[in-house]
This record gives sequence, C-alpha cells and structure tokens, in this order.
Amino acid sequence: MERKVKYDYVFKLECVKLVLEKHYSCKYVSNLKSLNESNIRKWVGFYRQYGSIGLLPRKNQSYSVTFKLKVLKAIDKDLMSLRESSLKFNIPDSGIIVKWKKDFATFGSEGLQPKTRGRPTSMETNKRKKRKSDKPLTREEELLLENEALRCENELLKKLQALIQAEEKAKKRKP
Repeated sequence: MERKVKYDYVFKLECVKLVLEKHYSCKYVSNLKSLNESNIRKWVGFYRQYGSIGLLPRKNQSYSVTFKLKVLKAIDKDLMSLRESSLKFNIPDSGIIVKWKKDFATFGSEGLQPKTRGRPTSMETNKRKKRKSDKPLTREEELLLENEALRCENELLKKLQALIQAEEKAKKRKP
C-alpha cells in the first residue's frame, strides 16, 4: 500500500516556478495557494539542490544507524539547521531528524536502531480461534452447545428486561 501524498508533483513544481521564474516571494505564493510558507521554502530548496526529482514523492525509507549518526554529528559539528540538514542529506521531513535527536539523547546509539513494525507475534498466537474439526459432533456435544447458546440468550434477555425496567422507572421520576 502506497503512502497518500498531500501535494502532487505538478502542484509543487508550479509553486516552485512561481518563486524561481516569476520571482514571487514564498510568502506571496503561500497566500496565493493557501498553504504553509515553510512547505514552499522546503520545495524550493529541494528543487535547487536536486532538480525536479527533488519534488517527487518518496516511498517510506529506512536509514541505517551509521547514516543517522552521520547526520546528527554533521548538525552538531557544522551547526546546521534542521532544514539545511534535511536538504543536504535528502531527508524529506525535518521531523525525522528531530525524532532521531530525541531517541539519541534518550537511548544513545541503541535508540537509532530500526524498530520492529507491526503486531508482535505473541499476540497473534493467543487470539487465534480453534479450528473446527471435520468430524461430526456427537449427540451429547450438540446438546452441550445448544445448552450454552440458550444460557447466553437467557442472560441477554434478562439484561434487556432490567434495562427496560430501569428506563420506565426513570420516566416515572421525571414528570
């Protein structure tokens, strides 16, 4: 399943061309197109750095621990901003770098290790239903199942009756 893209390639390119070719300011284009000015600045930066390919939507990418450390060290060493570092290292969103910084500050280099995704396997095995066997049930097993179903139905009807009575009492108190 592919990620949903908020702004398509043509729209981004149109905004960038308004800034670079028509010499409109990012603020003017943001007001004109009703979107955040920082998005336009980011798109212009990626366009200048990587050309029209920089505006293409990217699939979810996983980064190695060494790459993450390299980015974090470059930010500290060169005193780069998040926008500059995301442009330099071709990271689509500076929020990713913020998360790396937080994980590194909290857990060290272990925090930069890739996380497992999806449901844990232990949960899947506990919730699986038992398979029904192909053998036909004996008369006793059929009766036990019917008895259980009737008990459940009886409990449900009792709860329904109690609910109805409670509503009737509440109506009598209100007038």
